Amino acid sequence: MALVNVHFLNLQNNYLFADIAKKVNAFKVMHPKADVISLGIGDVTQPLCPAVIEAMHKATDEMSTAEGFHGYGPEQGYAFLREAILKNDFLPRGIHLDIDEVFINDGAKSDTGNIQELLHWDNFIGVTDPIYPVYIDSNVMIGRCGTFEDGRWTNVVYMPCTAENGFTPSIPKDRHMDVIYLCYPNNPTGTVITKQELRKWVNYALKNDALILYDAAYQAYIRDPEIPRSIYEIRGARKCAIEFHSYSKTAGFTGVRCGYTIVPKDLTVADFEGNRHSVHQLWNRRQCTKFNGASYISQRAAEAIYTPEGKVQIQATIDYYMENARKMLDTLRSLGYEVYGGENAPYIWLKTPEGTTSWQFFEALLYGANVVCTPGVGFGPSGEGYVRFTAFGSHETTEEALNRIKNWTKQH
Repeated sequence: MALVNVHFLNLQNNYLFADIAKKVNAFKVMHPKADVISLGIGDVTQPLCPAVIEAMHKATDEMSTAEGFHGYGPEQGYAFLREAILKNDFLPRGIHLDIDEVFINDGAKSDTGNIQELLHWDNFIGVTDPIYPVYIDSNVMIGRCGTFEDGRWTNVVYMPCTAENGFTPSIPKDRHMDVIYLCYPNNPTGTVITKQELRKWVNYALKNDALILYDAAYQAYIRDPEIPRSIYEIRGARKCAIEFHSYSKTAGFTGVRCGYTIVPKDLTVADFEGNRHSVHQLWNRRQCTKFNGASYISQRAAEAIYTPEGKVQIQATIDYYMENARKMLDTLRSLGYEVYGGENAPYIWLKTPEGTTSWQFFEALLYGANVVCTPGVGFGPSGEGYVRFTAFGSHETTEEALNRIKNWTKQH
């Protein structure tokens, strides 16, 4: 008899974005002529830049010849892309990494979920709250989170990030953490962390032999030069942190699938006898067993964003989305809403009017303005009373959505 992994049965039946889709689809059935604009799902809308398209065409043509054909590639990624990453993403910031500390992936979501396979199920995890749902769910799947009670998992340390504390998580004094998830710029709140605050987390991890899983998927959107783009800008982070990067939002690769993970050789974890083990070696072994690498075409596409013309084109697209964010901030603030983020990230975090829950605001906006947002409570307990907007729409649809929100707000 085949037995189920019972930990999967502990997952909540509903996934946030699936719930949103169901509600939006139900609305469309009831209002078939309504033109719904989504500012909820964080998918990009602008096409791939010319440098990327040219590289993909060239790689495709290579694959059509015996001389240029590429079959299985190295599980860790091709050297041409890993070298470009080191040269462009880290050396300019004074960060020196070895090429084999870079692991190319098919998007950061996969690796942020898979990395916890290396860790014993008794580790206590700490998360900023609100949080990207994959961090929690992937740990539930392995049995690390305990039971779900009153909107929280019993074995998870939640660190609230709200307007009251400036969306800066405090290190708990009464709960120990073995594995800490940090995401900056933050999804969903769109806020960032300073070097001084990030240094506190690195110091905590070094002192308490903890591991930081640092998601830097939105680092390309940082405008403030004082905000760290990598945790390795902090001394000592090589001994306690893994960093995840994605080209999904940086270069519009949500449909192309490519990113990378940094696993330093200095990083070790212990067994019950106190012996230390290289996380780098463990992750390399895992990848060689369970991952055949990102496609050659995707990796050539990613390499193209580091060319001189690619850098200019990618920055133009990022600026395009951040112009949407600026307009959203200006408009929503002019209407009297408390809004956060949007200055170093493509997300706007709006506090709902007093007494209005996240889902109530979502439904009122959908039915009143035909605009979709994301209920903040879907990202964790501290997300209640907030909703998330994304700046990934076109200028035209964003402008139309803001006009609708203006009219709807004035009527209430």
